[in-house]
Amino acid sequence: MTGKRPVARYRVTRNEVGDPGEVALQRREHHDSLPSAPSSPDTRNPASLAGGVIGGDGFRPYWSAMDLDEYQRGALRTAAPRDKRNELLHLVLGLVGESGEIAEKFKKWVRDLDSEESRIDRADIAKELGDVLWYMAVLADYLDLSLDDIATANLAKLASRQGRGVLGGSGDNR
Repeated sequence: MTGKRPVARYRVTRNEVGDPGEVALQRREHHDSLPSAPSSPDTRNPASLAGGVIGGDGFRPYWSAMDLDEYQRGALRTAAPRDKRNELLHLVLGLVGESGEIAEKFKKWVRDLDSEESRIDRADIAKELGDVLWYMAVLADYLDLSLDDIATANLAKLASRQGRGVLGGSGDNR
């Protein structure tokens, strides 16, 4: 055993309960046999952009590896134009608001569910994390930053801190 935790994968599926337009996340422990994505999404089909295709039998998900810059380009398809009045402020407040929604869900988990980890609604948290990711991607683009570059620089910074034994300290420049 290597000591690594398996990565939990989720797939987007049609919600069987409630609004048929909603999607639900289902946990996938093993993702080796998932079908590969079409070579390019149908940009006229919103479901294709969201990770699946609409067929005669409803929403069918597809899987593919996606790098952060690819996600960033996809997020921009649903973003307001950069020149929209107060768009930068909208993006910053949206990022903070969605992050706050995650904190709110955990506050209720502590208050109502006695902090039992098995009772965390992971699918719901995943949706909120997706919203945070969307705002982060669009905000980064607004500032002419690449998500791939941000992620690479962040991991290099953390590896450097770890190598110097200052990972647990405080302050940006340690």
